Amino acid sequence: MTEKIFTEKSLLENGMDVAYQLWGDRAGGNELPAQKLAPEFFKLVTEFCFGGFWSRKQLALRDRSLVTVAQLAALGKTEELQGHLFAALNLGISRAELIEVLMHTSQYAGIPAAVQALNAAAVVLGTEKNC
Repeated sequence: MTEKIFTEKSLLENGMDVAYQLWGDRAGGNELPAQKLAPEFFKLVTEFCFGGFWSRKQLALRDRSLVTVAQLAALGKTEELQGHLFAALNLGISRAELIEVLMHTSQYAGIPAAVQALNAAAVVLGTEKNC
């Protein structure tokens, strides 16, 4: 018998559970102009991305968050990166760990990508050591 990956909940319910763990009360909101323009798209993102992939048990949520931060940094997707840095902090990932991941990105995606990511991170993480 194969192990079930998902709970008996729908993909949307699983996706919303993940989104709330990542963004708390901000999950499901209409903070982005794109969410107001195409809410049905973001429902699909919640179902497919968060309900279908983020809720799989093979990687812990914390690990998926770090992988996502690294990928967004490498791709130069700074607005999305800022949202996922906030989510990583909600999961208990430290400021120091996030900075290290972004610095490590320079070795595989290039120094300009890491600098751009660190500039985006400064908005979320601040520049003070006690943030």
